[in-house]
Amino acid sequence: MEKIKVLDYPVERPLTLRERIVDFIKDSIVAGRLKPGERVPEQEIAASFGISRTPIREAFRQLESEGFITVVPRKGAVVSPITDKDVSEFYEIKGLLEGYAARTACGKLSEKDIEKLEALNAKMEKCAEKGDVKNFFRLDNQFHDTFLVSCGNDKLCATVHHLVHQFERFRITALSLPGRMSDSVRQHRDIIEAFRKKDSSLIEALVRANAEKGRDVLVNEITQKRCRA
Repeated sequence: MEKIKVLDYPVERPLTLRERIVDFIKDSIVAGRLKPGERVPEQEIAASFGISRTPIREAFRQLESEGFITVVPRKGAVVSPITDKDVSEFYEIKGLLEGYAARTACGKLSEKDIEKLEALNAKMEKCAEKGDVKNFFRLDNQFHDTFLVSCGNDKLCATVHHLVHQFERFRITALSLPGRMSDSVRQHRDIIEAFRKKDSSLIEALVRANAEKGRDVLVNEITQKRCRA
């Protein structure tokens, strides 16, 4: 009897109520149904989900920590604005830290790690074709985590994780813009090839360029919206 191969990716668990609310509000903000400065309708969401306000307020705490909303006393939760200054500063720090981590990981990444990067990027390419931002974002985190963890600097890894968690909204919004996911897949291919060649200078430059592209597309979108307003 042929041995059954165990798949190397986890089975997704069902979302909790809080996670469903978080996803619903995130999707509404990224899609523009909830606009910057607009109040998040707590009562209407509670009625839509058929729940009390307690899990919604738990979701608000997470969304505030990720930069999607700001909870204002006596007003409630409002959608946080995105400024080009905030975006530029975030991606500059992200590019510097991740570029250094990739350079440091260059000689440490195993063949299995590189194969993992290729497999993740192949899955991301399918997500890009389907316009699946949510799963692309999840896989993109795993892609970057592969070399972040391999760099061996736990404090650097924790700092980057904290940074990207705090500004998750910027990355999701950038990935949702036309063509950005496909661009990212192409950039990842170049990064993988540089890892294979063990070219540390090139890897650092490519990882920083990946962050800079995310910055450029999002700043351009912000500028265009300001001009249209």
